[in-house]
Amino acid sequence: MAIIYGPVASWRLGSSLGIDLLNTRRKACSFNCVYCQLGKTGQLIVEPGEFISLEQLTSEIKLLSPIKADYATFSGMGEPTLASNLGEAIELARSILDLPIAVLTNSSLMFRQDVRQRLARADVVVAKLDVPNANLFAKVNKPASGLRFDLIVDGIRRFRDTYRGKLALQVMFIEANKDYASEIAALARQISPDEVQIDTPLRPSKVKPLPRENIASIREKFNNLRNVITVYEAPKPEVRPLDLAETLRRRPELNHSVDSSRSHGK
Repeated sequence: MAIIYGPVASWRLGSSLGIDLLNTRRKACSFNCVYCQLGKTGQLIVEPGEFISLEQLTSEIKLLSPIKADYATFSGMGEPTLASNLGEAIELARSILDLPIAVLTNSSLMFRQDVRQRLARADVVVAKLDVPNANLFAKVNKPASGLRFDLIVDGIRRFRDTYRGKLALQVMFIEANKDYASEIAALARQISPDEVQIDTPLRPSKVKPLPRENIASIREKFNNLRNVITVYEAPKPEVRPLDLAETLRRRPELNHSVDSSRSHGK
């Protein structure tokens, strides 16, 4: 399996079958976030294009036996909205897999109407918002040239106004932005998502995660928002990936679990 990976245990989505419409050997993204588990962005781009054809996706999906999962999730080796055929791929995956569809996006291209239209086909959209201003945006997310923080926030708002599915707002907290929780929460209240996901990099990263007590204090800043969850609180289901090698390429933190299991004779 080159396009489909997992299922993986997601604290946000439960059992998640991954679909990678980029499937590059180098991460293709519009950001170069300091905390990214995939490391440095190999292809820093902003213009959507076709990486994986619908024919390739169809042939791989049809090789699958019926799979029990909570979601089929578009994610993988970078930013999924860079795939210009994302909308059609969502409909295709839903029709064959008979699973609700989620998309994990860094929100960078949501200022574009065509990208919002593609995302609107998903049942759940998890949109990133890590910072409250342009200066911190440049420091934490390290965007590709031409991306503007104000337009991205406006794009999320526009999407919220018309989207009929579940919109979750994910915030990754690290040392650099931990003191801006109140400002980020104020933006979240303006957007009014269905859920707020407060994260810190527990997966392998060059940036250290914030301890549990810091995240608990940050959570309090997001009062009066619906369904606020944190990475420390959410349970993870037991799952068995279809193709371990392809799953580890997108989720390298699972290497530790595999090594631990082997050392204990599991």
